[in-house]
Amino acid sequence: LMEPANGYNGYVKRFAAERNFASPKMTDNMETEDEFQPDTVAVLDCGAQYGKVIERRITELCVRTKMLPLHTSASMLVDKYKAIIITGGPFSVNDVDAPRCDSGIFKLGIPVLGICYGFQLINKVFGGTVERKSYREDGQDFVEIDVTCPLFKNLAATELALLTHGDSIGAVAPSFTVVAKSRNLVAAISNEQKRIFGVQFHPEVDLTPCGGKIIRNFLFSIADCKPNYTMENRLSACLNEIKNTVKDKKVLILCSGGVDSTVCAVLLRKALGKSKVIPVFIDNGLLRKNEATEVVEMLKSLDFDVKSFNKSREFIHSTLPIHDKLLGAFEDAMLCRTCNPEMKRRIIGDTFMRMIKYIARQLKLNMKEVYLAQGTLRPDLIESASQLVSSHADTIKTHHNDTSLVRALRACGRIIEPLKDFHKDEVRALARDLNLPDYVINRHPFPGPGLAVRILCRTSDIQLPMQFVETQNLLNKLVNLSACQESDPHAFAEIKNRLAGPDFEDLMDMSESLDVNALLLPLLSVGVQGDQRTYTMAAAITTHHLPVPWDCLFSLARIIVRVVPRVNRLVFVFGKLVREGVQNFTPTLLTSYVIDVAREVDSLAHGVLKKNNLMNAVSQMPVILLPLHFDRPSGSNDYPSVRWSVVLRPVVTQDFMTAVPAEPGKHLPISVVNEMVSTIENSLPCISRVLYDLTPKPPGTIEWE
Repeated sequence: LMEPANGYNGYVKRFAAERNFASPKMTDNMETEDEFQPDTVAVLDCGAQYGKVIERRITELCVRTKMLPLHTSASMLVDKYKAIIITGGPFSVNDVDAPRCDSGIFKLGIPVLGICYGFQLINKVFGGTVERKSYREDGQDFVEIDVTCPLFKNLAATELALLTHGDSIGAVAPSFTVVAKSRNLVAAISNEQKRIFGVQFHPEVDLTPCGGKIIRNFLFSIADCKPNYTMENRLSACLNEIKNTVKDKKVLILCSGGVDSTVCAVLLRKALGKSKVIPVFIDNGLLRKNEATEVVEMLKSLDFDVKSFNKSREFIHSTLPIHDKLLGAFEDAMLCRTCNPEMKRRIIGDTFMRMIKYIARQLKLNMKEVYLAQGTLRPDLIESASQLVSSHADTIKTHHNDTSLVRALRACGRIIEPLKDFHKDEVRALARDLNLPDYVINRHPFPGPGLAVRILCRTSDIQLPMQFVETQNLLNKLVNLSACQESDPHAFAEIKNRLAGPDFEDLMDMSESLDVNALLLPLLSVGVQGDQRTYTMAAAITTHHLPVPWDCLFSLARIIVRVVPRVNRLVFVFGKLVREGVQNFTPTLLTSYVIDVAREVDSLAHGVLKKNNLMNAVSQMPVILLPLHFDRPSGSNDYPSVRWSVVLRPVVTQDFMTAVPAEPGKHLPISVVNEMVSTIENSLPCISRVLYDLTPKPPGTIEWE
């Protein structure tokens, strides 16, 4: 599913229309309301990052969903819903203030499926126990399945699945049967008589390839739902929402040139007419090379009378509003002086909103008579922990279209977001139906804060976690496992206990055959583990072996993020083996020079992809500038470093809620990866080393900040 269809120039199969969607026929006179009430599944929200992905997977199968609070009473569900799904969440069911459900929902006779937190909640409600093990499960792993269970009909006895949790089932509830295990942990339980099932893994995400079959079995074989809620119903509702909300007023939309805002603008024009839509492009000074000119020309080619404003200076010198400064009291809140990634996002998002007032005055608009439209998608709201999608979700990162000022405008009813129920590949499917050109549909996503969140800023020694040395020691033992058997038998036994099975054998083989070093980097990156935001350590793998043993490196990365709890990201360092940890950082803030360096590095890397016709081989490729100077000569610590390192982060994904790193030799030719590295190193003397991100999402987010 994740591989190009025809060699390296094949097309990544990641669009909704290619996932057996009923592609809607676009008409100008779609019905205002459904002529029938389709079967509906209640999705009870526990704060999952993937809650809306569950809804999306169900609507793909033409069944309607409704997201409801976990505490929804049984009386509100009876006779209204064909099935109930309880989502995952960032809590422990053993917490005093953990979200609880009405136990009466299990007596309604309605089929129930619990996922992750929901799975553990079911077990606890029925008398089982949940406990914290000495290790987590984070990432893809094989699950042994009882294929006689109706939930797993037509599955293989062993399937790959995404697991991301700290708590695990201890004692299984008396009335339930274990129907799946991941290594020595319970991965699924069932009570077929009551039609209640629970799975520890996430069937809703792309990293569980068999997940679609599991959800289909639950909906159609167990709950007897009818697939009669089509994509056309959703599109009709989208257009009607625009008409009913805006009525005779005008809409101002911020267009970035990306597929989301462009589709949003086209839908607004389709629903309201061209005269009522005011497209605006703002250059925030943090865009890619030549991007401002290219976007304006593209929008004009689509017959939009776009208004363009260069506000680079205003953004770079913008600050966090006073009421929000408690978030970053430890440093100046001006964008060009801040290092905190969450603060950067909030400053930029709020500045976009403040620019709206300026633009309205320039265009002589009365903002009380104008709506603001955004191309906000479900993942944006999910990761920002918006109340629009969840009352319990943890904030992974604040998106520029969901800051405090945006939420204030939304609360006043002044913002319209027609795509808020859609994911990226669904929007691309709409773009195809709207006959948008391929260069719009296939354009790689670029974050609203732009290069600001692809430059890791730093002005002083970072406050590293207390466990830095302890974590580095564990990394050393992992990559030297065979030697650890004699030098530290206790640690060897602990690692073996955590990695029972093929992973342990693979790690032993690698430690005997490869000269590999693993070292913690003196910086932090954002990740997501167990539905919670992490802001913790990244680690690097380095070796002198040529050709680079990519298969071994990806296996090692997968093992490390599972065994080392305080590491959420693994990178490979190109070049000679690095023996010692990085001691030097380069003072870095969002100055014009630093932004230009990041812009040029991004252009060089993507230029290689374009030259080799490989832009469609990956879904996105962030290029990250790190304030790290490898290989600095001894005795040079008396003056600051002036060199950076670069991370290449190509990923393959369908919806950007989960992702896998693009593997050299599989998703991208090794020669092209090497060409990107050599092009950057030979073109920019200020670059110390080039690194390659080996981390899936989860545990690492696609962007580093």
